[in-house]
Amino acid sequence: MKKILSYPLSIIFYLLYGLTLLIMHVAQWLSYHLGGYKTHHKSVKIMNGILVVLTKVLGTTYTYSGRENLIKNVPLIFVSNHQSMFDISPLEYDLAEYHPKFISKIELGKGIPSVSFNLRNGGSALIDRRNGKQAIEEIKKLAQYIQKNNYSAIIFPEGTRSANGVPKSFKENGLKVLAKYAKDAYIVPVTLNNSWKLSKYGKFPMYLGAKVTIQYHKPLKVSDYKFDELFELTEQTVKSSITA
Repeated sequence: MKKILSYPLSIIFYLLYGLTLLIMHVAQWLSYHLGGYKTHHKSVKIMNGILVVLTKVLGTTYTYSGRENLIKNVPLIFVSNHQSMFDISPLEYDLAEYHPKFISKIELGKGIPSVSFNLRNGGSALIDRRNGKQAIEEIKKLAQYIQKNNYSAIIFPEGTRSANGVPKSFKENGLKVLAKYAKDAYIVPVTLNNSWKLSKYGKFPMYLGAKVTIQYHKPLKVSDYKFDELFELTEQTVKSSITA
């Protein structure tokens, strides 16, 4: 019965989701060109708030913990496991005051309403996975950007989403560059649980009633560790609370 009900609700969800991306693409364009970065940033927060609310059409709930661990007025690097395309909005909305930027594959920089515009104009790094030199340079620029402005970066070091919640091995390159060029940064390990269930049946229908949890662990000051130690500790911390 639950899966049968998911078909009409999924249709409603996708219609509203797509409409939101189209409308907010125009809103982002206007806010960016008329009001600059700050206005654009506010429009992105509104968009992500709406997208999070829309997942609740599917009965999705979100529980956050550990937010008291977050430090202000320093650059932050949020390092998270990755389970779903729907990981982005709840993180970006909840962390809006920290001005989060993403490391994303360059292909996402065009063709997707709202998403591509934000990636190109919001300060994120678009990397070509086939061009290591370009990828390192883009991540370096992002690290210097968050260092200068006390902003944050969100990185998913698994590289690809885990379709069943079981984490993949972390890749160190992106985080290594961020840590090298954002020397005042703190790494915040983040554990996501159950967002993969939204796509449990594939792209259609959507799963109903996913109970997504997002846990922010205690920050680790980059300058207090050798990178190998920092990387291992971060990966262990993220994975220690995964329930899949």
